[in-house]
Amino acid sequence: MQFDQVTPILRSFDAAKAREFYVDFLGFAIDWEHRFAPDLPLYMQLSRGGCVLHLSEHHGDACPGAAMRIRVSDIEAFHAELAAKRYRHARPGLEDRPWGSRDVSVTDPFGNRLTFTDAVST
Repeated sequence: MQFDQVTPILRSFDAAKAREFYVDFLGFAIDWEHRFAPDLPLYMQLSRGGCVLHLSEHHGDACPGAAMRIRVSDIEAFHAELAAKRYRHARPGLEDRPWGSRDVSVTDPFGNRLTFTDAVST
């Protein structure tokens, strides 16, 4: 038996803020979006490389305040990319951890924390 990729579902509340943070700042692409009707909550898939996330405005799908770790092969380049964007809501640092990894942590507009890491095992 083998388990495959995990796709976390993160709670969101505002499509424009989600796009600004995940697409404009973090560099994810929107793979698809779905609404049952124009005035109903948005559910979307975002990806960057092998990392796939789902964002949902549906109250029953997830709770705000989730935390996750995402492996990045070149954490220094990713940090430099984020710093160059001068995003007004976050200026994350590159942190050396006592266990040997280097991390960049950001919190999205909905309270979810994403820690990007170069750790071999997350």
